[in-house]
Amino acid sequence: MKTSIHEVFDLGQSIWLDYISRDLIASGGLQDWIDKGVVGVTTNPSIFENAIAKTKDYDEEIASLAKSGKTSAEIYEILTLQEVGAAADILKPVYDKTNGKDGYVSLEVNPLIASDKDTTISEAKRLFALLNRPNVMIKIPATPEGIAALEECIAAGINVNSTLIFSQEQYIDVAKAFIAGAKRAKKVPASVASVFVSRVDTAVDKLLAERGSTNLEGKIAVDGIKLMYQSFKELFAGIEAKQRPLWASTGTKNPAYSDVVYIETLIGPETVNTVPPATLNAFVSHGKAAMTIETGLDEAKSDLKKLENLGIDIKAVCAKLLADGLSSFNKAFESLMSAIEVKAK
Repeated sequence: MKTSIHEVFDLGQSIWLDYISRDLIASGGLQDWIDKGVVGVTTNPSIFENAIAKTKDYDEEIASLAKSGKTSAEIYEILTLQEVGAAADILKPVYDKTNGKDGYVSLEVNPLIASDKDTTISEAKRLFALLNRPNVMIKIPATPEGIAALEECIAAGINVNSTLIFSQEQYIDVAKAFIAGAKRAKKVPASVASVFVSRVDTAVDKLLAERGSTNLEGKIAVDGIKLMYQSFKELFAGIEAKQRPLWASTGTKNPAYSDVVYIETLIGPETVNTVPPATLNAFVSHGKAAMTIETGLDEAKSDLKKLENLGIDIKAVCAKLLADGLSSFNKAFESLMSAIEVKAK
């Protein structure tokens, strides 16, 4: 049966699932989502923390690996490579059918090394080689060091998901790094630039409330994305191998807003939207597919100007969100390592 996810795909946007777990794979749940139109999967340290640390699904295997002498870090790597590999195998037919455009699963490098370019590069190469599948992407946070690592990884032929992008300037730096790396690559690998959406509204709405100005609430994140899409079109005009922008953090955090607002308002060609299961279920239930990414551009520019006039520095907001995002992933990773150690004992 054709769903709204298929309809979005027909408009040029790929919907990926922002979730993974052993149960999702073993139960056939991932295949069910693929049947509904999902064409990729993304993961992050928080998702793996929820899957491994907060369920008993992996306890037996953790115990077995611990008894064989594996460290917590080794156990983490075995489990995550196993799940990402299994999901990539399920998605391989999608990869083949779309000629390598979709069908990817992302695995993030250790977030604790986000400020170390050389270690990030070597870790990305190592993980990509261990997975040994054409349809996996290595996620690298878009810190200054991570952006430099992105260029080298693209030049080396590694599929990369550049993540934790918040600002227009950060996005442009990522896109330029991809283009520079692609010029040096023997064969240009696949890549996406993951721009986080809802967290921007959460941060900006708080600042707007402090100023008693509510007419811009729930608008700034979408406004910024629409202008980023224009930058994407300009930067990649005439370039065949494109790094597609990917909209991430698209679950609605404010219950006053539509539960599908960050899907319906950001649909357009050559883009990806990675969506958590609850939001995706809502979109299948009552979401509408229509070309929206280039509507209201003048209003978007006007809104951002009004924000500036209110004394809200969107660059500073985005810089803090990047720092907070890195901190959150670091905490999730460290919590997961601790949980594995406890379970192993």
